[in-house]
Amino acid sequence: MTEPYPRFSDGEMARRRAALEAVMAEHDVAHLLVYGANRFGSAVGWLTRWPVTREALVVVTPGERDCLFVDFYNHVPNAQRIATEADVRPAAPLGIATAVEELRARGAAGGRVGLIGPLGHRAHARVAALAGEVVDVDAAYTRLRLRKSAEEIEWLRVGCELTDRAVLALRDGARPGLDERELGALVEGAYVARGGTTHIHYFAATSMAAPETSVPAQWPSTRKLQAGDALTCEISASWWDHPGQLLRTFAVAADPPPRYRELHAAADAALDAVLGVLRPGATAADVVAAARVIEDAGFTTRDDLLHGFVGGYLPPVVGSPSRQIAPVPDFTFAAGMTVVVQPNVVTRDETAGVQTGELVLIGDEGPERVHAVERGLLSAGR
Repeated sequence: MTEPYPRFSDGEMARRRAALEAVMAEHDVAHLLVYGANRFGSAVGWLTRWPVTREALVVVTPGERDCLFVDFYNHVPNAQRIATEADVRPAAPLGIATAVEELRARGAAGGRVGLIGPLGHRAHARVAALAGEVVDVDAAYTRLRLRKSAEEIEWLRVGCELTDRAVLALRDGARPGLDERELGALVEGAYVARGGTTHIHYFAATSMAAPETSVPAQWPSTRKLQAGDALTCEISASWWDHPGQLLRTFAVAADPPPRYRELHAAADAALDAVLGVLRPGATAADVVAAARVIEDAGFTTRDDLLHGFVGGYLPPVVGSPSRQIAPVPDFTFAAGMTVVVQPNVVTRDETAGVQTGELVLIGDEGPERVHAVERGLLSAGR
């Protein structure tokens, strides 16, 4: 990593470009449009190093330099400093029209044009009016992101360390009288000055004696922490586009009552059971079966039990046996994949719940911890 911005090596960037060109060949597309907007669209940064801000479009043609169109106009100078391998131009006045004209200049009219990213229907229509066929390459791109390179894993370790700092700051700083907005300030203060950015920080607090909520919320409330609360969190601090993820539960200024001890014991058992089967060759069905200890204890879940992570919200996405939102996918794990295991055990009436788990790296012999924060039902505000 070099100043003033961390950078993947030329070799890593060439690996990505070669993998993408192989996908293009498989789909018989001579040109590719990669799209992102409003900090969404991971393929743009993966290919060019530029994290998407307002809007970004990349035109890719084997044998030619990538062309990156960036909006807003004042974002272009920064993009030129970061995406040094691409020809960076303004997307103004209308990004998709600018990209379509570049495709036309490269000879894409009437041919097959590949597409990656969340392009809206009006913009899609502009591409379709030029191309003979627009080919969806999203699924193939997702497959490229499942297994991480050695350099990507090193960046991921930085994101995990920043996330650890955030959770430890929450453990040490949460106390009665703080509201959830102040909890956000606590965790962000642990990593922003070190170059980290916020992917998510979700919190929920409720009385352990009379619980009313079982899962962290996406928007912080003004409710103040009280002695005797359960505080649950899901936190991801990111090193550029490489976040960690930790889920933990804290008993605030009090000992947890039996109900919360039982919930967390079931969550710990599920975490151990899933980690016990999570190795190359294991399947998504193996993971779901391992989690049955949750239902055997009389509980259920409210969130995904496991999902792929880093480079997107990746496959597989599975729940515990009593909470599947879709059929269990036919998916086999391989070394180099990174997944979040997160047994979010709740009572059947969903009034009480706990969070535990974290992102792990699947190695040749099984899962490797990349976080360092202790497991278990933790204490805060003492």
